[in-house]
Amino acid sequence: MSRDSNKRAISFLKGMIIFLVGIVVGLLLLTLVLNISDKKDPTSEHEINGDVVSSKTEATTEMITTEAATAEQQPEQQPPAQATPAEPVDETEKPKNNAAGPEVEAMISKMDLHQKVCQLFVVTPESLTGFSQVTEFGDTSKSSFDAYPVGGLAYFSQNIESEEQTKTMLANTQSYAKEKTGLPVILCVDEEGGGVARCADKLSSVPKLNPMFTYKDQGTQVAYDNAKTIATYLKGLGFNLDCAPVADTWSNASNTVIGKRAYSDNFSQTAELVGSAVKGYEENGMKSTLKHFPGHGDTATDSHTSTATTSKTLDQLSKEEYLAFQSGISSGCDVVMVGHITVTSVSNEPASVSKDIVTGELRNKLGFDGVVITDALNMGAVSNNYSSGELAVKCIQAGDDMLLMPSDFKAAVAAVEDAVKNGTISEDRIDESLRRILTLKLEMQ
Repeated sequence: MSRDSNKRAISFLKGMIIFLVGIVVGLLLLTLVLNISDKKDPTSEHEINGDVVSSKTEATTEMITTEAATAEQQPEQQPPAQATPAEPVDETEKPKNNAAGPEVEAMISKMDLHQKVCQLFVVTPESLTGFSQVTEFGDTSKSSFDAYPVGGLAYFSQNIESEEQTKTMLANTQSYAKEKTGLPVILCVDEEGGGVARCADKLSSVPKLNPMFTYKDQGTQVAYDNAKTIATYLKGLGFNLDCAPVADTWSNASNTVIGKRAYSDNFSQTAELVGSAVKGYEENGMKSTLKHFPGHGDTATDSHTSTATTSKTLDQLSKEEYLAFQSGISSGCDVVMVGHITVTSVSNEPASVSKDIVTGELRNKLGFDGVVITDALNMGAVSNNYSSGELAVKCIQAGDDMLLMPSDFKAAVAAVEDAVKNGTISEDRIDESLRRILTLKLEMQ
């Protein structure tokens, strides 16, 4: 073979060696990349409405806990159901309630019957003291609370004179209640916005909102923001429970008691807006109240003055009126107010004293295990037909936890105590409601 031929052969072999080395290196790199890809969790990300969201538990928890801080940036068109799901939020709440269990049981064990029964009542400062108007928590208020350590106090416009006076009155009330009972006292007010706004009606320093119905087509973000606004100023004044939002749907044009207090005249829209409003309250430091179960928007009569009825069947209520209550409960509402509406397809008695409605529907069908409070027991729909004592006993037998503003508060307390002593109501039944009430109060701390 010639020298030139040898050179060409050597060059060819060098080229082949370089080519083969390149292939081997390429294969090694490809294998490395594939191994890395195989180790990545293929389900670690998924798309929701075009946004990539982590599905790992840690990321889900972070999304839930930061929802309150980022709610104002959420686009208006997103309904509550498309935000953080209700179930994970409920799961994060359970350890808190379970952890409070032994503490609650210890508190109940130290109470006598009178103290237990008093905790079931929410009354006005006037009812507690016997005065015609109360604007401060003074010596008479203290001695009255000592005698009747009620679970809560409800305030109206006549109790509110100025921002400073309101803050002082509520702070002194709360401080004394904690000193005497070791628990917060519920300080509640009707602050819905619009025509039912006890604080905004009297205080120029707080925002004045329109009736919620006027915002019905502005989306869930506005519903959230309105609730946040109310929650913020109520918390600043010293309240810890708002008797809002109204979960009734204004489905009957003849209805005047609800009207524009409702969020909508459409059942599905009401559910979306109410669910968002509940989050606006709860995520900004204010406990909220869904009212008036099983729904007051279809009645033609005002239960403040006389019997209000609905002829709807339970199936109809489930598909219509219940939607907003279910939405509010799923969004984390702690309290549901039962109205004095008579569901004629079920009973000839108002819902507030009907076990079929309170226990059968609200507790069992809707699965609500929070605090059930009655609408005011001095309203004509019930006070025209029952004495204060009889009414209080019937409410507890129906499944209500807290009794709001009976006409004769002291007679109602005495009647419940007598009912326990004579076996009409068991003390275990009182304790059942106390567990819910005290758990709520511990959360208020």
